[in-house]
Amino acid sequence: MQPTVAVVGAGAAGLATLKALADVGVPAVAFEAGDQVGGLWVYGAAGSPAYRTLHLNTSRARTEFADHPMPAHWPDYPDHTRVAGWLADYADRFDLHGRVRLRHTVTRVASEPDGRWTVRADGPDGPTHLSVAAVVVANGHNRVPKPLPVYPGACTARQLHSHAYREPEQLAGQRVLVVGGGNSAMDIAVDASYTAAHTLLSLRRGVWVVPKHLLGRPSDSLNGALSRRLPWRLRQRVTQALLAAAVGPPARYGLPAPAHGFLQEHPTLSDGLLSRLTHGEIEPRPGIASFDGERAIFTDGREDDIDLIVWCTGYQVDMPFLAPDLLGEGADTLPLYQHVFHPDVTGLAFIGLMQSTGAAFPLVEAQAKLVAAQLAGIYTLPPPAIQRAHTAAELRAARDRWGERRPAMRVDFDVYLTQLRRELARGARPSRQPYQKVTT
Repeated sequence: MQPTVAVVGAGAAGLATLKALADVGVPAVAFEAGDQVGGLWVYGAAGSPAYRTLHLNTSRARTEFADHPMPAHWPDYPDHTRVAGWLADYADRFDLHGRVRLRHTVTRVASEPDGRWTVRADGPDGPTHLSVAAVVVANGHNRVPKPLPVYPGACTARQLHSHAYREPEQLAGQRVLVVGGGNSAMDIAVDASYTAAHTLLSLRRGVWVVPKHLLGRPSDSLNGALSRRLPWRLRQRVTQALLAAAVGPPARYGLPAPAHGFLQEHPTLSDGLLSRLTHGEIEPRPGIASFDGERAIFTDGREDDIDLIVWCTGYQVDMPFLAPDLLGEGADTLPLYQHVFHPDVTGLAFIGLMQSTGAAFPLVEAQAKLVAAQLAGIYTLPPPAIQRAHTAAELRAARDRWGERRPAMRVDFDVYLTQLRRELARGARPSRQPYQKVTT
């Protein structure tokens, strides 16, 4: 059957989209640049940022698809090999492999005068193009590293972005400076502390470092339980009090205090970091002020000789196949309805273009079901004016909570998952289910 929908990417978001479309009888095809499904979780695949010691930083029970649970005997935080295999099993179970064109890089997605879309891709047999009724962009936003930062002075130490990090042996015997406060930075700093000659961790601003277990349970499960009873500001106070009792303030470990409250930054989960700090195997440093050859000079005046800098400074959203007029000021600022539907054109949706306080997989699964229902005609979008009003209100609430750090992409995991389920029900019964106001 000729596909009527094209999906860009066959990682978790793309696979969930294919499955949701198949469930409602909408034929679709996905274009995947890699040679297997699974996206960034496929260690060693071209473009994947996975490193050998990578594990989930959200717990198994809070990360799995509702339609495809992870095995109950797995550990709370499985490694990349298990996750990649589980995604491949998902594709097997729901017969998705035949709907994926591997080694096909999408080069252009363009709307046509008749309302259809043309998708062009380069594949192993040369260029190809496809005319479809709709396009779902599910290519992720952790593949293109941000440019390396530039500081005063000349740096002669070797430098790499965390995207190029693969295994602890890359760090062996060297004086390593890890820059950043996210999960990758903490993982790489811990790896370095076992193999490098000296490990420094530089943070310009404080982050909330959360152990992977609290009170004998995966730490994210506690926030999930609280979300059903408390608004986020009360959850914030409860969680901060719990962290203070369990691990103490960041200053105890030589780390800067977070500038924002918990649930106003993406939490960093690590069991190893605080232990390695207290053993002196990782030395904290503030932000970098300048460089002088192989010497890093920090904002507190301290100086250290270094051989290697690992920049864990994040990724940029990259969708070069879309015309600039479709992206406005940038894909990370698009005012998408429900973080999914393009505000100005029909037939263009995005899955996974968000930053969650928790896991991504359940959210992309719920987004995919919403898109599939809309394309199958069993879910109706509200009128454009209501879409725009809702999106504007959501953006204001996000700015109040997260400031200007990608507010258009920010979602509260539990609140947003509930919101998507209610939206699907509302659109399926528009005359009986009133539109839901924005909540946080």
